[in-house]
Amino acid sequence: MSPAQYSRRNFSRVIGQSLALAFAAPALRAAYGVNPTPYATAPAQAAKILLNFNENPYGPTPKALEALSTCGHAAARYPDSAYEEVRDALAAMHGVKRENIVLGCGSTEILRAADMAFLAPGQSVVAAEPTFEAVLNVARVARAVPVKVPLTADHRHDLPAMAAACTSKTGLVYVCNPNNPTGTIVTRDELADFVPRVPSTALILVDEAYFHFAENPQYTSVIDWIGKHPNLLVVRTFSKIYGMAGMRLGYAVGSKETIAAMQPQILRDNGNAAVLAAALASLADKDYVATSRARMNVTRRWLADELKHDGRSFIPSEANFMMIDMGTDVQPIIENFAARNILVGRRFPSMNNFLRVTIGTQPEMEAFVDSLREIAPARAAKAA
Repeated sequence: MSPAQYSRRNFSRVIGQSLALAFAAPALRAAYGVNPTPYATAPAQAAKILLNFNENPYGPTPKALEALSTCGHAAARYPDSAYEEVRDALAAMHGVKRENIVLGCGSTEILRAADMAFLAPGQSVVAAEPTFEAVLNVARVARAVPVKVPLTADHRHDLPAMAAACTSKTGLVYVCNPNNPTGTIVTRDELADFVPRVPSTALILVDEAYFHFAENPQYTSVIDWIGKHPNLLVVRTFSKIYGMAGMRLGYAVGSKETIAAMQPQILRDNGNAAVLAAALASLADKDYVATSRARMNVTRRWLADELKHDGRSFIPSEANFMMIDMGTDVQPIIENFAARNILVGRRFPSMNNFLRVTIGTQPEMEAFVDSLREIAPARAAKAA
């Protein structure tokens, strides 16, 4: 598998045109009294309930906050040693070597680097529709050809159709598992059948941003498969379970050759001392990951029960968000929520009847459900 070659001019052009995602900090009302690690929010967002960007409403572990408060002494020095410490910690966690890990300024930089390393003009990138769009957006900038494969009837990746869409010109295949925006998964067995069917010359990028929230026993990470399938790359982020969306840190696990091909596409000195210190503290706090997962998944199940009670259709989710079928174009509904200071997910063109809502704190979700019942009365309520 050979990385695409680009001139310095083309590389600079792509860097300049790549999309940057800005994530707002979660708004937590002090009256809720449920956030064990309160952190500052922008004044403009302080009165809003933010259920739009799939963030962790509880924020980072207290150990990460402590690391942030004591890392000021490192501000004058480049964080090269901290960068390697984080790589080593991740390598130990995943049972690989440092050379199998690359860090990025959020997982979006990782996705961009993969595109730039493994896609050349005229090559194709195969992905589901809809899915997280960063890979497809950068592919267009790189003059690659996006090939979108519709989801199955139950809103999951159609892996057989995606494999069939691959050709000798396919440079990258993107699988978001669990998928954003649907929250659905593809199973261990489905992936095991899919991976060998993709040409070995194409990179299979499995985005596991929401890995920690999945509870289905048929779900699995494919990190352990990299030794057998060197064209696999797994991407993770500190934005979700670790509550660090505003700090921007992601990483990838792949074969030595894949990581080496991506490294030149990663911006040099892209990790700051503060986020690296917080990342090390987060990785050391195993209990907080389990606590965050349990807290948000309990609220996710509560929301599902409320939607069932109201007779609403929704897509069962294995992530920290849910898609609700509103039966009509959701844009006016999104605007109605915004008027009530509740921000929900954007409208997805291929699923314009579905409303995506992030799982917030329990009080935030109760406020969401109360407003939902007022904005769009449920079928069960109408029948009554």
